[in-house]
Amino acid sequence: MIPAASSEGFAPFLGYQTWYRITGDLSSDLTPLVVAHGGPGATSDYVWSIATIARTGRPVIHYDQLGSGRSTHLRDKGAEFWTVDLFLRELDFLLEHLGIADNYYFLGQSWGGMLGAEHGIRQPRGLRALVLSNSPASMDLWVSEANRLRAELPPEVNETLKRHEAAGTYNDPEYLAATEVFNAKHVCRVVPGPPEVQKTHEYMADDSTVYNVMNGPNEFHVIGTLRTWSVVDRVQHIAAPTLLLSGRYDEATPATIQPFMDNIPDVRWVIFEDSSHEPFIEEPDPYFAVLEAFLAEHD
Repeated sequence: MIPAASSEGFAPFLGYQTWYRITGDLSSDLTPLVVAHGGPGATSDYVWSIATIARTGRPVIHYDQLGSGRSTHLRDKGAEFWTVDLFLRELDFLLEHLGIADNYYFLGQSWGGMLGAEHGIRQPRGLRALVLSNSPASMDLWVSEANRLRAELPPEVNETLKRHEAAGTYNDPEYLAATEVFNAKHVCRVVPGPPEVQKTHEYMADDSTVYNVMNGPNEFHVIGTLRTWSVVDRVQHIAAPTLLLSGRYDEATPATIQPFMDNIPDVRWVIFEDSSHEPFIEEPDPYFAVLEAFLAEHD
């Protein structure tokens, strides 16, 4: 059961509003954990269960990134607006707004971890530890591995995907159904997903602007502005102790994560054997135990 929020609010950013949710008390002696969702353009709902660790007394902050969920939507903005730097600045504003910029942990899931790597490379003054959950170090690696995973799908599913991608008919029900075959194997093996996952899907169905611009139509057909993104040659600058988390069946395969393991100075890696891309849903108890133990080391 997801713990109830202690408070919710909005942080002003560039004349817009970033919505946040706090579980626990920010005056706690334990360093707060900030959680960034994936997408880009998803919402925080599907990672709300990470607030479970607030039961230890640690405050947990979730937020909906600009353009998603309860934050300001900007459907008319294009690629020049939706940039990695925009979301890094939004995070900085949020940390200052909450008064925790001098002392916090950061967990990013999927795209949130890509953002977290970029954040860590800048060596912000208050980042005490970093958790990169189910996140790749480059989109070239991500796409290469996605193609390998796709090749393992039933031939008829693969043929359907290729045919509609060639035609650009990404919203065709046949294509969407084929996409779900991949998702059920490599995104979340709990089918159907719990209510918080469904809520994120509902928000994204209503407005997928950010996802479509930066990523593309789905998890494996990446044709957006992030297609050439990489931190492989920069992750050695991450000074914070770092925990890597992934699932054995994850679309973020070991090959996509290995550059973090090879190049971050202080790093460890845990793989959850019965999970794919969302182990906090697929194997919640071991996931939360590993996470809280790592954070507790650095309090």
